[in-house]
Parts: sequence; structure tokens; C-alpha cells
Amino acid sequence: MLPFKVQFTQGRPVYEQVLFAAKKAIVCGQLKPGDAFPSVRVLSQELRINPNTAQKVSARLREEGLIEVKPGLGSIITESARALKSQKKELLERELERLVVEAKKLKLTEGDLQDAVRQHWKNLS
Repeated sequence: MLPFKVQFTQGRPVYEQVLFAAKKAIVCGQLKPGDAFPSVRVLSQELRINPNTAQKVSARLREEGLIEVKPGLGSIITESARALKSQKKELLERELERLVVEAKKLKLTEGDLQDAVRQHWKNLS
């Protein structure tokens, strides 16, 4: 079983969706430094994706310094994977863009959008 969930949606590359889910789990603390990261084989089998896609995800996470390979242990989450504010903001970029586009389609003002976000923030706090 994977330590994070991926909800596949049409119209976006599988690679991007898996990478986003993995980064989100790491940045949000669901996967902590020292935790094991699934092998390429496990990723491909559990998510039913091409092993090359799983390899590409793992390679990208290594390039970004979020995971490292330890002989005899496999891939683990690195100490440097602790979330930086910039990484957290990066995770929201796509969602923010979609929100702004939808607000513009509905002809809402920036103030209307800010009020709506503020209200939802209060409701969840």
C-alpha cells in the first residue's frame, strides 16, 4: 500500500499527477524524513502505471533532493525535504490558477474572490 494517494484526472499527464501527489505528501509532512519511499516496482504496480513513468517520478524526486537511495534500504525521504514556504506555495499554483480562471469566467471581482477565500478560510478554522 502506498503512503500517499493519487486521484487521477483526465487531461493531465500521469507523471505530473503522481509527482504532485508524492511532493504534497512530503511537503505536508505525511511522509517524514527517514521514511521509506516506494520503489519503482511498487509505484507502478500499486498505481497501475508504466514502470518508466514510476522511474521518471523517482528520478525527479531525487533530482529535487526530496528522496535519496540508501544501499540496502531503498529510497528514503531526505532531511532536506522539510517543507519550505516556497514549496508549499508551488503546490497551490495550479489550484490558484484554476480558481482565478473560474472567478473571471463568472465575472467576479478580485475583491469578491478574496472575500470568498476569506470566508472559506474562517469556516475551516
